Amino acid sequence: MADIHSAAVLLTTLPEEEAASVMGLLDPKQVEMVSIEIARLKAVSAEEQEQIIMEFAESNPAAVGTNPGGLDLAKSLVQKALGNKAHDTLDNIRHSIEAVPFAFLRQVDSQNILTYIIDEHPQTIALVLSHLPASVSSEILAGLPTERQLSVVQRVAAMGQTSPDIIQEVEQGLEKRMVSVMSQSFENAGGVEAVAEMLNVSDRATERTLLENLAQENANLVEDIRRLMFVFEDICKFSDKDIQNILKNVETSQWSLALKGASEDLKQKIFGNMSQRASEMLTEEMEYLGAIKLSVVEQKQQEIVDVIRRLEDSGDIELNASGEEEELVQ
Repeated sequence: MADIHSAAVLLTTLPEEEAASVMGLLDPKQVEMVSIEIARLKAVSAEEQEQIIMEFAESNPAAVGTNPGGLDLAKSLVQKALGNKAHDTLDNIRHSIEAVPFAFLRQVDSQNILTYIIDEHPQTIALVLSHLPASVSSEILAGLPTERQLSVVQRVAAMGQTSPDIIQEVEQGLEKRMVSVMSQSFENAGGVEAVAEMLNVSDRATERTLLENLAQENANLVEDIRRLMFVFEDICKFSDKDIQNILKNVETSQWSLALKGASEDLKQKIFGNMSQRASEMLTEEMEYLGAIKLSVVEQKQQEIVDVIRRLEDSGDIELNASGEEEELVQ
């Protein structure tokens, strides 16, 4: 198997039963190699999963997920793939994972690791970062003070062979201090998403006033909030009149890409507000494009959302989120 990492990522995107069936087609040594890699996976970005899936097969990029790997998943897949023959392979996987220095940190968030090592000696930090995946090490390094970053990088660059006793001593000390973190589960609270959700159910006057005032302090934050308040599928909530106004301000080439990842309801909403000829041409263009990367589709959808937000701000269109007919006054 030329790329064990890609195979491991691909298997984590499949339902567990299907992944086990695929692994059942491999020989025991291949199962062991790919299972060890699955056990070492902490998290894989949607972009990497999409790229790997597209390389293996021309799959629908919208199906890409963000499932983590881990030792438990690796064990489960091996047991289902090999059945009674799984014992030796499971032992080899367990030994391989446990033999990796600081393996326990692979299941800990980078920000939590940073909290516990930020005040350590640069040599200790360098030792820890050298044994973590580059994606995690880079996040931790970015969180260090500038002068500490330089010291750590210099020590990583100069690091050669390190005594196993020293590694074990540092590892055991850090694991003992972090035992409470590793045994806890954390829930996200607050954040930009929470603000967007609150404003989505606020009256329009409150929303406008708050965002206008906030824009004077942090324009970028306001933009992030706006993007989360209205998503592409929300276009379905507009009246036909407003849909037609939106169509006048968005190029057909943008729709052909953006609608690739849209629901059938939204597609019909857009097509239904076009002339028959325009609808047919758009359908033909979408078919001609074939499979498109998810990132490209999402970018075009966001461009259209930005146009809609500008039309909303100017009063040219109005989103009726509830779908109820608003009372008119004379």
